[in-house]
Amino acid sequence: MVEQVFYTSGIGKCRVNLMVSVTAGGGLVAQLYGGDKPHVGAVAISLPRPSLSNVSKISCNTSVIPMLGHKDDEVAKPVAEEIAVAFSKPVVVVAGIHVDNAGPEVIKEIVENCHNVVRMLTKK
Repeated sequence: MVEQVFYTSGIGKCRVNLMVSVTAGGGLVAQLYGGDKPHVGAVAISLPRPSLSNVSKISCNTSVIPMLGHKDDEVAKPVAEEIAVAFSKPVVVVAGIHVDNAGPEVIKEIVENCHNVVRMLTKK
């Protein structure tokens, strides 16, 4: 059985949605979308492992594939890593957030909303 959870942060064009499927095999598949044009902009897979500097901590190895011309990897990677560390499980994140002509303040708010939905998921 697959359990699905859904979180939202922000309003208007800065709204971000996170839908996570927790698989029976122990991994998580997350979809991180938002803005004016939700899309597939990047995919990240993060595999938890003991930290190389402190084996009592969890770190991860992460691979990211961005779509040409997209910057969604800048949220896909940290989100995948934060979820993988929190749950000590493999995580795949598909991210696609787009706002036309977004300036630095809008981008900052979107990134904050991405981290907000992850905190909701991990309850940190």
